[in-house]
This record gives sequence, structure tokens and C-alpha cells, in this order.
Amino acid sequence: MRYTCPFRRVPRRRAGHSAVEAALMLPWLIFSFMGTLDLGFVTYSLISLESAARSAAVYLSNPWVNTTLDTDEACKYALAEMRKAPNVGPSENSCSGGHPVQLSATLNTPGTEGTLRTVTVSVTYTIHLLAIPGIMPSQVTITRTVECPLRG
Repeated sequence: MRYTCPFRRVPRRRAGHSAVEAALMLPWLIFSFMGTLDLGFVTYSLISLESAARSAAVYLSNPWVNTTLDTDEACKYALAEMRKAPNVGPSENSCSGGHPVQLSATLNTPGTEGTLRTVTVSVTYTIHLLAIPGIMPSQVTITRTVECPLRG
């Protein structure tokens, strides 16, 4: 008769454990990857949109522009800042409705307290995300407003 140690376990087969664990974790990894990618797109879009609103406001605050509020030219400055954002390519040349970048500008007259004349520029951008149906929205609309005093 052969003696066996009572404390020694019989080795079990573990061939399928890693495949099952990978199958259970794969959806969570994909969701977290897509969420991280979307967060990067939104963050880049926020930075680009702030820069676009600022450059359009600085253009419209110049003394040779402030009488007519040339929003078409201000749109060109805003689009130049937004060229590398998702959904905005070199073919975009308008900031009107139906386009991902929309621009509006108003000229503010001084109040009774003697405040400066300012121009207010509002730029709106719609970004389409990598949507997971039922969990994440498919698009996000971001608006940035900049007020700049008129120069000259």
C-alpha cells in the first residue's frame, strides 16, 4: 500500500479560469475605454471652444469692426480655432444653424453707471460621442460666452 500525505492537495485543472475572467471583464474594459475616449474628446472640445470664443471676441472688439459686428469674419476666426475638433473639418465655413459650430454676437451699450461698451460673443458646439445606447448620450452641446470691451 502506498502512503499519501493528507495535507497535500490533488492538483486541479485550471485551464478555463482565465478565459472566463476575461469574458466577464471585457465589457467593463470596453465601457471604461469608451468613456475615457469621450472624456478626452469633450475636454479637447471645451478648450478649443473657449479659444474660439475668445478669438472671435477679440476680433469683434477692434475699432474698425465694432460698428457692423461682422459675424461672418468672426466665424472664420472661431472655425480656425475649432478645425481639429471632432465634427469640424476644413470644409466647414459657416457658423449658422445646422452646422456643429454656431456663433452669435451682440454689442452692449454703456449703462447709466458709465460702464464700457462691450461685445458679447457666444459660441455653441455640438459634439457627437461614441454612444452606448441607454447609458451615455449620443451628443453633447457646449456653449461658451466671452465678453470683451471695445478698444479704441
